[in-house]
Amino acid sequence: MSVPAALPKRRPLYAHLYVQVLVAIVCGAVVGHVWPGVGEALRPLGDGFIKLVKMVIAPVIFLTVVTGIAGMRELAAVGRVAAKAFGYFVVVSTLALLVGLLVANVVQPGAGMHVDPRTLNQSAVAGYAHQAHESSVAGFIMAVIPETMVSALTSGSILQTLFVAILFGIALSLVGEPARPVLDLAERVMLVVFRLVAILMRAAPVGAFGAIAFTVGKYGAGSLIGLGGLVATFYLTSILFVLVVLGAIAWAHGFSILRLIAYLKAELLLVLGTSSSEAALPSLIDKLERAGCDKGVVGLVVPTGYSFNLDGTNIYMTLAALFIAQACGIHLSWGEQFALLGVAMLSSKGAAGVTGAGFITLAATLSIVPAVPVAGMALILGVDRFMSECRSLTNFIGNATAAIVVATWERKIDTRQLDAALAGGDRGTADAPVGESAVV
Repeated sequence: MSVPAALPKRRPLYAHLYVQVLVAIVCGAVVGHVWPGVGEALRPLGDGFIKLVKMVIAPVIFLTVVTGIAGMRELAAVGRVAAKAFGYFVVVSTLALLVGLLVANVVQPGAGMHVDPRTLNQSAVAGYAHQAHESSVAGFIMAVIPETMVSALTSGSILQTLFVAILFGIALSLVGEPARPVLDLAERVMLVVFRLVAILMRAAPVGAFGAIAFTVGKYGAGSLIGLGGLVATFYLTSILFVLVVLGAIAWAHGFSILRLIAYLKAELLLVLGTSSSEAALPSLIDKLERAGCDKGVVGLVVPTGYSFNLDGTNIYMTLAALFIAQACGIHLSWGEQFALLGVAMLSSKGAAGVTGAGFITLAATLSIVPAVPVAGMALILGVDRFMSECRSLTNFIGNATAAIVVATWERKIDTRQLDAALAGGDRGTADAPVGESAVV
């Protein structure tokens, strides 16, 4: 008579990272509301955690991309994956801009405010406008090329790291067998780096606690009252985009957007707490690989998407730009609105998924469209931080979806493994801290 195998012991609820982060967010909000001064003083906890994660982003991207490309049998696959990814980014980003434009015209959240642009505090947004003015297409392209190969790993630029990693991975593939020891070393170092990420993720609740306490303490929930309509419209529009647009894309490719959100719940709460999608980048790469996506595809699509596939930022730009125009009593014809959309399509590319980038990109867009005053950004400066969380969450979900879609197009995804991960069937890895499944 055979003895049934013992079921794996379920981890207690408090041991899950997403529960710890959720509790930290609630506690941070309470501290920031009750003791605003204490909340502001806790900012270093959030900033420190984000810096810790950024410290390992470059090695994670470099090693993932290098080992992924070197493992591809044909170099043509690299260009094919990149072309498909950029095609997806252009189409979905444009849809996000159109959704923001449509909702702004239907809801008109700024109508009836009758704000005189001359009464606005232009100095409040002067710094953002200056940063936007300094950016250009040529400057952006030149910024992708690092000073040296090593500086790409120390500059903090995702695109520079990705650029060097792609070149290095192609070189390894061309050299072939003599470069095999280098590839083996990279794969071993990657195990160590992901274990380091797992260690850092244990500090996520502390970082989320400090970041939320600072946001609520400094800006206060009261700042939402005056512009609550804009914030509510933006959140509802983003939810609509995720569930309808991304949901339809996911359904067409054989997976559920709701199950993907549930699978990434710990990372999404981390993004919510820190208001930065970069904070969960290493964990996203690891989880997508564990869900059956090819390492090379994930390594190319996710880091590139962090600069070129910012769905939340795109929704925010058209919605916020039309809100400012409506609040200032400026009527924009459909021709001017589509011109605004075209400018936003260009200015949104290259914006990093970090706090404040969406605001700078909006300044860049308005500086090129003279019909809407840049000074009007002062209207939304007080609530921009609260919209930053939603931008980051939407960007994060959009990039996770993009990676799975491109992997499906390339037929480089284990669909059974994906289904098991999204259904919670592989709880031994899905619930483990990031990196553990890659090592154990």
